[in-house]
Amino acid sequence: MDELEKLLFKLLFCRGISLKGSWRLIKYALEKQYTRFSMTEIINLAVERQHQQAFRESWFALSDEQLEEKWHAQPNLFCLSEEYPEILLEIPYPPIFLFYEGNLSLLKKNKLAFVGAREATGYGKRVVHRLIPPLVNEKFVIVSGLAKGIDAQSHQTVLSLTGQAIGVIGTGLDCCYPDSSKELQIELAKNHLLVSEYPKGVGPKRHHFPMRNRIIAGLSLGTCIIEAKKRSGSLITAQMAMEYGREVFAVPGDILSGHSNGCHNLIQDGAKCVFTADDILDELRHYL
Repeated sequence: MDELEKLLFKLLFCRGISLKGSWRLIKYALEKQYTRFSMTEIINLAVERQHQQAFRESWFALSDEQLEEKWHAQPNLFCLSEEYPEILLEIPYPPIFLFYEGNLSLLKKNKLAFVGAREATGYGKRVVHRLIPPLVNEKFVIVSGLAKGIDAQSHQTVLSLTGQAIGVIGTGLDCCYPDSSKELQIELAKNHLLVSEYPKGVGPKRHHFPMRNRIIAGLSLGTCIIEAKKRSGSLITAQMAMEYGREVFAVPGDILSGHSNGCHNLIQDGAKCVFTADDILDELRHYL
């Protein structure tokens, strides 16, 4: 662990500094070829005035021995390492560290995200079973967030086909949320890949999940949305994918139930309307 990497790792456990603040330090360090920051320099570059006292207190509360213990407790990819996925570096403010369990080689393969309703209907589940098998046959790795409903159904379908999957979670890797995804999370960590930008010991918080969604969209060449209501959290992932210049696919549904109104809005806004897996593959064949 070099000086800059050690500094950024410590900042993960400090209060009062944002991801944007940490990236300001990285950009300054790369521009100036400078890695040994004083406390004053860190604060001036990366910490808002109202948070400076909290930052100082948390900085001095963490000893070098504690930091070393945390480092060895959780394998990670630093954003400047060769193994870090290049596609994720294309998004604004990517995770500085990706903590992981499982098969890192999956990060180098073509990836496609599936997200959708937590309260998935029978229709939504049947759509998953129809779309995913041809994509697995083309060796796409399926990325999702382990939420109940479409996310979990997508991963379970991949596993039943002996395909490959990446789960992105909004907690530390030692935490499972929701509880219903515990067995799935264990399986992905053991035989596929589980990633998070949060270190062990971090539990679920509301703002973690939009942050998780940006990783799902950022890792993937495209994102497919199934059964998203008008105010579905899945639309956050779709919007991020659009902003990152990635493909967005939306599956139409019943116009009377309201279960797919978010998908219909996405189609009106330019997402590709999907009926079959070929509708997805036609846009991504140049990656195969």
